Amino acid sequence: MSAPSPAAVLHVGEIHSSDGLSHGRLLALAAAAAPGGDDPVVRAAAAALESDHHEIPVPWVGADDVDPATPQRRYTLVRVRELALPSGATRDVVVMRGAVREVLATSISTRQERSLVRRNADRAFVRGERPLAVAAAAVSDGVVGRFHLQGLVAVTPQGPHDTSDPGAAESGWTRVALWPAALRLQHWANVALIGVLSATGYYVMDPFFGPTPVDGAASGFLMGGMRLAHFVAGFAWIVLGATRFVLTFTSRYRTMRWRSFWPLWSRADLRNLGHVAQHYALIRDHSPLYLSHNPLQQLAYTGVYAACALQMATGLMLYGLARVDSPFWALVAAPSGWVGIGVVRLAHTLLMFALWAFVIMHIYLAVRADSLERHGGVSSMVNGGVWVRRGARPVDGPPIE
Repeated sequence: MSAPSPAAVLHVGEIHSSDGLSHGRLLALAAAAAPGGDDPVVRAAAAALESDHHEIPVPWVGADDVDPATPQRRYTLVRVRELALPSGATRDVVVMRGAVREVLATSISTRQERSLVRRNADRAFVRGERPLAVAAAAVSDGVVGRFHLQGLVAVTPQGPHDTSDPGAAESGWTRVALWPAALRLQHWANVALIGVLSATGYYVMDPFFGPTPVDGAASGFLMGGMRLAHFVAGFAWIVLGATRFVLTFTSRYRTMRWRSFWPLWSRADLRNLGHVAQHYALIRDHSPLYLSHNPLQQLAYTGVYAACALQMATGLMLYGLARVDSPFWALVAAPSGWVGIGVVRLAHTLLMFALWAFVIMHIYLAVRADSLERHGGVSSMVNGGVWVRRGARPVDGPPIE
């Protein structure tokens, strides 16, 4: 019978200081505890302080000066008497350390500091580390002042030179299957077809390379090849759009159904739309959590769908102009006679540029959100899943366990 494996020993990982405090001073606040304490996080902070900043002593704390965390209050309060300051003076302080969300809600910090702490905490979670937020308040004449955020100390069961896979550690995140295969396939088919249509369409509008009849040289069939590729890709895009339209009413996946095109179904949806807009405008620190698209994103995507439908319609009008001997194509091309062929061509071109602008913004915002939120949003269009922190309560889904 094999012996049980020893319990994992915690080590300090990343340290982030928010109030100009050195890493050593921040570790000292995190390590402050009564003698004989068995908190592994405090022990890890004390070990890191002794190893890397041995010139800074671990603050002494009396047994009566510790108010441990509870399930209702997820942070510990520790009173440190005569804490040595960098200036050489001493001062009594109360240290608050615990869950990031609770410490941020109770302490004073700037919006930038809170954003940095949350970002570093999210990265620590992804690496399998546990972030510990630290705040401190000065004590004057027995009165505890306001708590000010000091920083973040992350701990991990892996040693400083451990080369094991960090993904094997319990990370506090869980993967949620979100985008079905049909939607992902259509997404990348759209990318390919819009790319072909844009390149060939721009060339048809402005032949910027190759011989032209104006040069007096034989132009060959280059323009004809471009037009053929444009028409084939255009009809393939229409088939893809028709398939998406059918799936809107027949798919069993909520993210592909027609209700997903319009996100405003109640007063709560309108309120959440306002909160999201305020968050984007930097008025609110947080916005409601959505697994799929938030209301503002979905309205934008619905607008893009409408623009694509209009682009298909104007393209069919222009295609039908050369085939007016057919009653069907004469009917399709008829609207161009109402507003003028030039207007239809201009609308077709402007919609192409609008889609280009959307693609550029879409790529930037998707990569930015993935970098900040660490939810795997970009890769989700390949594997279909996003990462969500356990305990999260998304608006458009059940609580994440």
